[in-house]
Amino acid sequence: MYDRFNRNINYLRISVTDRCNLRCTYCMPECGVDLIRHKEILSFEEILEVVKVSVGIGIDKIRITGGEPLVRKGIVELVKMIAGVPGIKDLAMTTNGTMLDKFAIPLKKAGLHRVNISLDTLDPVKYTSITRVGEIQQVLSGINAAKDADLNPIKINCVIKESPMEKDARMVAAFCKENDLEVRFIKEMDLEEGVFSRVIGGDGGHCKSCNRLRLTANGKVKPCLFSDLEFDVRELGAEQAILRSIGRKPQSGTENKINKFSNIGG
Repeated sequence: MYDRFNRNINYLRISVTDRCNLRCTYCMPECGVDLIRHKEILSFEEILEVVKVSVGIGIDKIRITGGEPLVRKGIVELVKMIAGVPGIKDLAMTTNGTMLDKFAIPLKKAGLHRVNISLDTLDPVKYTSITRVGEIQQVLSGINAAKDADLNPIKINCVIKESPMEKDARMVAAFCKENDLEVRFIKEMDLEEGVFSRVIGGDGGHCKSCNRLRLTANGKVKPCLFSDLEFDVRELGAEQAILRSIGRKPQSGTENKINKFSNIGG
């Protein structure tokens, strides 16, 4: 389906949880964040209904995000449910990779096509500093598990301050080249201040060709990451929430003062 700016909206990002096993400095404060109450989180059946309605409207690309999606209990079953919907051409997941060693093969068998894995540095000490609690070896093991499971193409998301020429970014780029991985550089963003830019090596952040909607873990369909607009699937029903989101999708992002990166799947 096309929006009022003639963009073909065919991509839905689904945040299945606001929980995460890491505490990345650019994503949440050291003290953590206020978590969504369990009863407010969409059930698998509610998520599946949104997916079915979305595919009927023209969505054919689905990405599962979080928080960290692999901390959601039963995530493999949810992937299987979504993969069973006819019409989905691309089913992907964004993960920090620390749990992929356990989940890669079950996810592939359930129908997941590919993964994006977050990796901002190859320095073990700096990785722990950035994530506050993470161990880089878990991510490296997760990447190997994803390769073994054929979750290809494997894309690495690397957050940078300003340039891919930064030391850590160059280390990640070299690692990706050596291991047949695709790398995408994402500048640090600020929802409240409306600071965003195009993803280097990817499609994100290019408003003119933006083709995506977002479903938050508590059931809000958002037409734009950098907008306060959202439409509740529980109040409006999945079809109306999606149609209104497409109909009011802004030409360009501005600012978002009601969401956080930790719970919006950004």
